[in-house]
Amino acid sequence: MPRSTWEALPVAVRTAIERETGRVHDVVLPDAGRNSDFSATLHTEAGTLFCKGIADADGKRGRMHRHEAAVNPLLPPEVAPRLLWRAEADGWLLLGFEHSPGHHVDLSPGSTDLDLVREAVSAMAAGLSTVSVDGPSLAEQWARLAAWRRLAKDAPADLDTWARDHIDELTNWETTAVEHVAGSTLAHTDLHALNLLGNGGKVQIVDWAWSRNANPAVDPAFLVTRLIEAGHAPAAAETWAEQLPLWQRTSAETKTAFAVAIWGIWGYLERHQPLAHRPALTAAARSWARFRLDL
Repeated sequence: MPRSTWEALPVAVRTAIERETGRVHDVVLPDAGRNSDFSATLHTEAGTLFCKGIADADGKRGRMHRHEAAVNPLLPPEVAPRLLWRAEADGWLLLGFEHSPGHHVDLSPGSTDLDLVREAVSAMAAGLSTVSVDGPSLAEQWARLAAWRRLAKDAPADLDTWARDHIDELTNWETTAVEHVAGSTLAHTDLHALNLLGNGGKVQIVDWAWSRNANPAVDPAFLVTRLIEAGHAPAAAETWAEQLPLWQRTSAETKTAFAVAIWGIWGYLERHQPLAHRPALTAAARSWARFRLDL
């Protein structure tokens, strides 16, 4: 459904929010994002905060946002905004967070945000190194999706020639990736420019609804793909990631397995759950995987 404005929210929902915040006197809607039915910066009697809401509180996205609320107290405070309150009204689940002012980071080559992103990701990895939750497993999610196995079973006509000729090799790498992504550490799993907010010489990481128990090296792996999408050559993206202590400790086999798995995931989703941004992500992931495979 299209994202709601403040005025279009049910009266009971606006009342529930203002019960937490005092009167809302100004609402600023974001220009990006798609996981919430309502999200906005609210200027209120109690100050400025960020609010997001889901109309299906008991549905799949509602469960995702309940998960985000549950893990928030465990997140490093220097990295992620605090959850201030949660409320339910008229079938909606509502979350209020500390306001994190700033801009969506620029991941392109030469950006001054790149060092700050690396510092934030390093701080996140260090802060979460001992954090485990009773929550979803990324390994189980990848195993259920089995993207390359699905693509092998019914190869699409537009699958590139090399992938078609080496589908068994790619499927084997995917199996390895499922083994290597298993872990009991909380990982964000959705790092990209819209979830990285830069301000005042630091970057905060937002939107933890997709966080999973996993091998935390999967977060730098996803970021490498995003860097390539933003214009970095695969070698340059890996050079950036190599300055992350976590990535330095990650084996070459794991890196290659993750690259191949991410290529399969984006390639499968591009075809079966098409969104405008997915072809570029598939191309970036393919570029990185073929670099890792020395093609």
